[in-house]
Parts: sequence; structure tokens; C-alpha cells
Amino acid sequence: MFTGLIEALGAVTAVHPDGAGRLLEIREPGIAADLSVGASVAVNGVCLTVVACAGDCFRFQTGPETLRLTNLGELEPGMRVNLERSLRVSDRLGGHIVQGHVDGIARLEKREAQGEWEMLWFSCPKELTRQMAPKGSVAVDGVSLTLVDVTDTGFSVALIPHTLAATTLGSKKPTATVNLETDVLAKYVGRYLNTAGFGVR
Repeated sequence: MFTGLIEALGAVTAVHPDGAGRLLEIREPGIAADLSVGASVAVNGVCLTVVACAGDCFRFQTGPETLRLTNLGELEPGMRVNLERSLRVSDRLGGHIVQGHVDGIARLEKREAQGEWEMLWFSCPKELTRQMAPKGSVAVDGVSLTLVDVTDTGFSVALIPHTLAATTLGSKKPTATVNLETDVLAKYVGRYLNTAGFGVR
């Protein structure tokens, strides 16, 4: 379980073939010091399990399903990633409940400066926007954000200067892909309405 509050930006140091998947190595000294094999870390919003730790670096195995449903397959050495360690029971829930289970991929369509803030517009499949509402929550590459506008084909979010500086969203260019996780409560409500025969589509 995570909150969507990014702790650090890590650097991808190596990507190796691993059967049908990939072995991903990331460097981030502050987080590495607190990790052990078996720990869970959200990497761009994807919950991954640490399989090796050495010095400032740690490794994850990513399987075919993860590579198909997320943007982790696009990672190359030198790229930056958003990192968050798993939530402890005693932690404050400063963002929203994030599971690290990505629902799909969105594409950045445009960004517009509004003083020190920026408004970002993303496109995504209709089945994902059905689980969104203005002023609701969404995790974009693992970052907990508040939705501004929602349409059938996309949504917008407003980023404060801190988010622009402390996450990869500050440097994303139009056409870049991001991992999306919609609000877990919206998923359960939608599932209930469908199974109860209300025919939500």
C-alpha cells in the first residue's frame, strides 16, 4: 500500500533481459539504505519487489504482464523514476490510498504554464475516465493528484511547483506515457453497480 507521495527520484542504472521480462536496476542512496530483499517499492506507481540490494542500488524483476500494462518497458539507463516505499501502519496518509496496481497507460497531450503552476492534460481509455470525477484522486506515475476536469477521453491535473521539481512529471514532454491508477473506491463502486444489474458502462 502507498500514498502517492513521492519520496525520491531514482536513476535507472541498468536494464537487462530476464527471460520474458526484464531486470531493472535503480540507484537512489537514501532509499537503498532502508531496503532489504522482499521489500515493496512503487516505481512510477508500479508496486515491485526488491530482489537484490548492493550499495546505493537495488533491483527488481518485471514480468511480461507488468511490461505490457505499464510504461516500465520504456525505461533505459539514465532515465529518472518516481520512488515511494510501502506505507507503514503508523504513517500519515497524506495523499490517497494507492495500491501500486496500474490500471492502464495515459498519454500527455499538452501542458500549460499558469504562473509557477502547470496544467497538464492527458488522454486515456474511456474505461479509465469512467472511474474518475472532478476533484477526485488519481495516481499518475505514482504521484497522488487531484483531478481538475474529466472528459470521456481524458483528464487534467494542476501541478504545484514542488510536484514539478520533485517528480518526473516536471520534465515529461507531450506524447510521453504515464502509468495510471484510478481511485480504488471508484473501482469497487463500479464493480458493485455492474454486478447488481445497473449496467454502468
